Amino acid sequence: MTYIDLFAGASGLSEGFVREGYKPIAHVEMDENASDTIRTRLAFHYLKSKRKEDIYFRYLKKEISRDTLWKNLPEQELASVINAEISNKTISGIFNQIDDQLGTKKKVDLIIGGPPCQAYSLVGRSRDPNGMKGDKRNYLFRYYGEFLKRYRPEYFVFENVLGLLTAGNRVYLNQMLKLFEELGYSVAEPTVLNAEDYGVLQKRRRVIIIGRKGKGKFEFPYLKPDTNNWQTKRDLLFDLPKLIPGEARDVTSYTKPVNEYLKNYGIRNGINFVTQHITRDHNSRDLEIYSLAIDKWLNEKSRLKYTEIPKRLQTHKNTGAFLDRYKVVDPGGLSHTVVAHIAKDGHYYIYPDPNQVRSISVREAARLQSFPDDFYFEGGRTAAFKQIGNAVPPLMARAIAKSIRKDLV
Repeated sequence: MTYIDLFAGASGLSEGFVREGYKPIAHVEMDENASDTIRTRLAFHYLKSKRKEDIYFRYLKKEISRDTLWKNLPEQELASVINAEISNKTISGIFNQIDDQLGTKKKVDLIIGGPPCQAYSLVGRSRDPNGMKGDKRNYLFRYYGEFLKRYRPEYFVFENVLGLLTAGNRVYLNQMLKLFEELGYSVAEPTVLNAEDYGVLQKRRRVIIIGRKGKGKFEFPYLKPDTNNWQTKRDLLFDLPKLIPGEARDVTSYTKPVNEYLKNYGIRNGINFVTQHITRDHNSRDLEIYSLAIDKWLNEKSRLKYTEIPKRLQTHKNTGAFLDRYKVVDPGGLSHTVVAHIAKDGHYYIYPDPNQVRSISVREAARLQSFPDDFYFEGGRTAAFKQIGNAVPPLMARAIAKSIRKDLV
């Protein structure tokens, strides 16, 4: 079962499909750091298939360089990561690179991915003075269609933010569905999936569009939900070392044995160390506000409003809007949605413990997105946060992959 991953990001969507036995032909991604992350993850999967994972783990421990790690990959594997923006100028070259990867097989079972979400997101529209009208990213789905036209996969999986359902009064969505049908695909009704239904300890909703080659009615595949009642801090974050603001534990040991959640969902998967447990530094003002926010959330189950912050700590004159500038991750339920803005500040992702007043670490953010602990994000702390916030949770991706796998085998 082969697939092409478009607008791949850090390959969270791809990770779920690999776990279900699919084989990537190519990943196309414009961000250099995310492309490097994909190459490093390909090294993990390749070395694991050869029972040589120790080489990968030596890289995580900083015992060997990234170049040394990548030299263990066949050239074809490295070349499968195409670091390019999809545009009129680049698409023919991207096609040529994918054709080289396919060789004589020419068979692609599946295309997955979704274009950057800023053009469809409610937040993106609210921040742009033109409401994203005229933004070229509104029409990136047309390039997605060009890949469907060329490779004719049996299925495609298109994912995006909830705002796709309303952007432009559904103009973009309707154009998208019409294009897919004109290309010869039966398209199931666009469906909103909740990540929490598939083991992700985060409230995250995504629009998923699945199409099948051919005519006739096509129903959205059934995805088996997770029925367990897991909690964020108790089940997901409990075993990571304590941090002070600005502390970086690039390689560190777990503080407690693995629990049922971490083991069954593949977050902790056999190694005895964890990487990228790195958090930001914070000034004294932020730390004081964080303490107030933590206390209010833990004791009153309510968010700290900006107007409730002492005047001496307020730096914004606007006290009539954006009052929820500070949010604590819920320790007794599910986290609120992790977004790419986490790369710019940590105010929205405060660790839920009065003894650890700080924002969450890179590894904690990755766990909220259900990435396994042996998944390494290239490019440094800020780049890692951005990749994590933009990603599709691998556990949700795996549920999607499983739902259509039976028809491809």
